Formats: sequence, structure tokens, C-alpha cells
Amino acid sequence: MDSDPPFHKAYKTLFDKTADKATANIINSNSNNNNKDHEEMLQLVIVEECDLPLIDLRRLELGEREREECKSEIARASQEWGFFQVVNHGVSGRLLQKMKIEQEKVFKQSFDKKSQEDKHLNFSAGSYRWGTPSATCLRQLAWSEAFHIPLKDISTSSAAGLDYNLSSTMEQFATTVSSLALNLAEILAEKLGHKSTFFQANCLPSTCYLRLNRYPPCPIPSEVCGLMPHTDSDFLTILHQDQVGGLQLVKDGRWIAVKPNPAALIINIGDLFQAWSNNVYKSVQHRVVTNLAVERFSTAYFLCPSYETVIQSCREPSVYRKFSFGEYRRQVQEDVKMLGSKIGLPRFVV
Repeated sequence: MDSDPPFHKAYKTLFDKTADKATANIINSNSNNNNKDHEEMLQLVIVEECDLPLIDLRRLELGEREREECKSEIARASQEWGFFQVVNHGVSGRLLQKMKIEQEKVFKQSFDKKSQEDKHLNFSAGSYRWGTPSATCLRQLAWSEAFHIPLKDISTSSAAGLDYNLSSTMEQFATTVSSLALNLAEILAEKLGHKSTFFQANCLPSTCYLRLNRYPPCPIPSEVCGLMPHTDSDFLTILHQDQVGGLQLVKDGRWIAVKPNPAALIINIGDLFQAWSNNVYKSVQHRVVTNLAVERFSTAYFLCPSYETVIQSCREPSVYRKFSFGEYRRQVQEDVKMLGSKIGLPRFVV
């Protein structure tokens, strides 16, 4: 039973094109080490590893001074990094381990069974995604597979016949991180001078989702990403990654690798929060690199509003024009289809 997606078969043209180009480069430049493509490949491999800002959320339950210092650290990390990690976040180590076990089980099923998720796994049709259908070169190919699951589907999945252990574990995880995401969003709004109920009113279980990710071992890790460089099209993302590592982000104009911390959850600012905060909080480029020998798992929660929700900067003069989340998503999808990659917020600058 083959559980891995058929990357080589589906993207044979891209592999052949890359092989032909590599041969031509060797002939034309006599394997010149200054070749631009060679430099780009090395960029994916040679990056400094670092710790993200680490924030202990237990301080939010202490005295006023500790609480305010903790909130300020959250806001500062969101401005300076766009990423931070939290401990004492309310999700037990036992639940995180259980989530990984259930995730491994569902990904170990045959590719055919995963591809017919609505019939065999009782996920919504289209939940299972792999590769990059729009890729025109290996640089645009995502060497990964994922289940993209709206929260509203999780609460009904057990009744629909989904494995009870998986559905109950996802529901416990989603409930806890949903509350955490709203709490962090309100803190970030407060630090901008807004006692905002905007997130509570607009980011509901019917509009947020979980993504279960698996990155299979890749035979050419210097040439293919697990996920291409991108920003997230949401308000906040909460991620738990395993010990393998592979997440990288841009800080001060260079790529850095995030050192795995099994006790922590990683938080990153999405495009919508950057727009809402009028560029105070930063949605930064990040990617996942592949591993030659080891598979990697992660679970992500995305805090999203309804498609009708209008995103408007909370400060004047506004950097971005008003737009609905639905309009933003459509523009991103159109750019990816036409250009091979996302443009994002620059499309909406005033």
C-alpha cells in the first residue's frame, strides 16, 4: 500500500525540465559554482537556526504588572518578528502527542483512500490536498500533503462516521486553540488602543479551520520546498510542529530556521492582521524546507473571518483600501493561477 502522493508521476514534466536545464548548465558553464541557480539552491540549505521570542502565557494570570509586560511582549514580537512562540498555552502535552499519533494514522492510509476523502474518511470533498496543481517549475511545487478541515466539519465528523479518536482529538485541539487565538487577537487589538470585539464577532467556528500537514521525505531537498515562501491569508495562525524542524522565516532580510520546541505553540501574524493594524503587526514570508530522510508533521489553526467580513485599517491614514476577505481570497487565487505565486497585500495598497 503506497501512502505517498505520486509526485514524480504527476509532475514528471517539471522533473524532466529541471534535469535538462541542469545538463545544459553543466555544458555551458562547466559547472560554475557561481551559477545563480546553484546559489538559490544553497539558500534553501544554509540558514542560521534561532529561537523565536518565547512568551509564557501563565503571566497573563498573575498581577497587573506581569500581565501588562506579557501583553507588551506579545505586541512587540508581532511588530518586530511577526512570529513568536508561547508556552503554558492551555494545550496539554498529552493532547499534542495524541494529535500527532492520530495524524500519522490518517496519513498512513493509502493515497487512493485519502484522495477519496469524502467516501473513505468522511471529510468534505476537496479537504485532501497535495503538491501544487498550478506549478510550472519545481520551485513552485509543494512537496507536502494536507487535510484542510473547516472547524464546522469537525464537530459533525464523528456523527458522519469519522474515526472517533481522530475527530474527538481534533475537536479538543480546535476548541483550545480557538480560545487562545481570540485571546491573543484581543490583546494585540488592545495594544493598539482598541478594546475590540471585532474578532469575537467575525471569527467563528464556521469560518476558521485546521490543517493537518505531512511533509514526506524528498529526494531533492535542495530544489523543492515542502511549502513555497508565502504569507498567511488570515488574522493569526497557531502551529504545532514536531521535532524534525523545517520551518523558516525572513528576519531582517534573510532566512532563518526556527528551532523546534516541543512544549511551545508557534504564533504568526497573517495578512489580515497586518492590514487591520495598518502595518504595525507584520505578516512575514515563511516556508517549509524538505528533508531527505525524515517525514515531518505539523498541525495549524487559522483564525479567519467570513468571506463577507470587511477588513479596514484601525488607524488613519490607512495604508490599504477596504476589502472583504472574500475579495482578498479571490485575488490571491487569481494571482497564483496566473503568476504562479501570491501577491497579497500589495494589491490593496491605497
